[in-house]
Formats: sequence, structure tokens, C-alpha cells
Amino acid sequence: METSIIIETIVKVIIVLTVFSALAGFTTYIERKILAFMQRRLGPTNVGPYGLLQIAADGIKLFTKEDFIPANANKPIFMVAPLITAATAFIAMSAVPFFPEFEMFGYTVRPIISDINVGVLFVMSVGAIGLYGPLLGGMSSANKWALLGGARTAIQLLSYEVVSGLSLLAPLMMVGSLSLIDINNYQAGGITEWIIWSQPLAFILFTIAGFAETNRTPFDLLEHEAELVAGYATEYSGMRWGMFFIGEYANLFTISFLIALIFLGGFEPLWFIPGGLAIVLKVMFLIFLFLWTRASWPHIRPDQLMWLCWKILMPLALLNILVTALVIMI
Repeated sequence: METSIIIETIVKVIIVLTVFSALAGFTTYIERKILAFMQRRLGPTNVGPYGLLQIAADGIKLFTKEDFIPANANKPIFMVAPLITAATAFIAMSAVPFFPEFEMFGYTVRPIISDINVGVLFVMSVGAIGLYGPLLGGMSSANKWALLGGARTAIQLLSYEVVSGLSLLAPLMMVGSLSLIDINNYQAGGITEWIIWSQPLAFILFTIAGFAETNRTPFDLLEHEAELVAGYATEYSGMRWGMFFIGEYANLFTISFLIALIFLGGFEPLWFIPGGLAIVLKVMFLIFLFLWTRASWPHIRPDQLMWLCWKILMPLALLNILVTALVIMI
């Protein structure tokens, strides 16, 4: 029995690594096409039909590009930093239930690597460790722009982790569990039972914090090319840069799954749509929302970012917790 569990876990890990690494590359193609459509451009068109082979071309470029390390860089830390970003992004996925249970050849498959009763806390904690990747990469690069990008990493990610954590407290108080499966099951009564209707403010706060924690526009100040060349990744090339890139897009999928599971009914069936397809559609919509925002919203200044976090979002999150507690007590 233990051997079968170990084999099943290994298979799940391989599938998650393979699928989401591939999705990271494919999402770049979708992002280019969506941005091009919204900005009256064509996007990738030349490499393969409809530009689909551009993904393969980018992959070949990353694998064959020279692995450059600056002469004055702290080489061990410089080399480890991208691994931290990619590893933490995928480790966080281990407690996320991607689909409902299903049977295959008479065997019940649970699409979650590790069902722990503190799933939300685990995902948020491991995701928080991911900030060390850009931070150490920027500090070890011997480049002032990279150092500034690393400093912004610490400020931005730590600040918005406070908002994302506080915003989730109110829904968790209602559910009474930190397990993502329990949170999903709490919304089993249909679309009217989705937590977004009882916690709309928490949904908005968590989504905004998700933009900041995944380094998406308008909060992409860690590698803001208009000011910092490429921020913490200025001195990186080849697959070391690619590891930052894959980790960023993996975090994008993790945040989208968290929003879908916590606020949008998760993988519960939606009318005639089965649960597995329902959560895929929800995540696709959220990914589109992230891309749509990039096409239509301007960058903000670092001081505006901090002002929004500490003077607007955090007080609203605390107020939401207070109101929710009063409602539960009454």
C-alpha cells in the first residue's frame, strides 16, 4: 500500500512539473496574442502556423543562450537564486487540489499531491519564501539596477503578503478550516453558495494582492524595464533567467487556482458543466483577467504602490475581519 502511494505521488509530481512548465511557455504565446489583439498588432505570426512554434523557438533560445555570470557577482548565490523562485512556485502547488476526484481503471485518483489540513497556510508560506529568489538574485549581481529591483522585491512582496493573508482571514473564519478541499466543499450548494457573494471585499483585496505577488502589471515594479532595465534579472541570461520566468508564471496559475477554490466555488459542478471543466474555465478567465489588465492599465509608481497597500488595502482588510467576526458572533 505504501509503495503504491509513493508511486502515485511521484507520478503526480512529474505531471504537475511537466504540465505547468509547458503551460508557462504556452501562456506567453496567449499573452502576446491577447495583447496584440487589444493593441491592434499581430503578435507572433512567422514561426509555424499562427506563430505557435514561437514557443519552441523561445525554448531553444533559452537552452542555447550563453550562461553569463558577472565577474564581481557572488557566484554561489547568483546561481541558486533562480532555483529558489522556480522550486518554491512548484512546491506551493503540492497542496492545491486542481480537480475533483475521478476514477481511472477502477482506481480513485485524487488530483492533489499532498492533502494537508493547513493547505492555505502552506501555499501562502511557501509562496512567501519565493521572494528570496529575486532578492538574492538582485543582491548578488553586482549591478545597481539589479540591487534596486531586489530591494523592491522585499518591500513589495512582504507588504502585499500582509494584505493577502489578512484578506483570507474573513473567509477562513466562515469556513472554519485551512484545508482547500474543505473550503471547496463549503461552496457545494451551487453558485449562490460561492464565498465571493458573502466576502466580495476579501475577493477584491486578495485579487489585487495577487497582482502584486505575481509581479503583474500594474505592479510589475521588480523588473520595471522603464526604470531598472530588467530589475533583479538584469544580469541573468539563458535558463537562469528562464527559471525566474517559469516561476513567475507558475505562481500566476497558483494564485488563479486559489482564487477559484476559495471564492468561486472551486471544482464544484456549475449547472450542466462538470466540476473539472468548471474550474478550468474559472482559471482561464482569471488568467485572461491578469493579461487584460496588462494591456489596459498603466504602471504605477513605487510610492503609490506602498500608499495603496498600507493606507487603503490593509485597513480595509482589518475592517472586513472585524465586520465578519461581528456577523458570526451575532
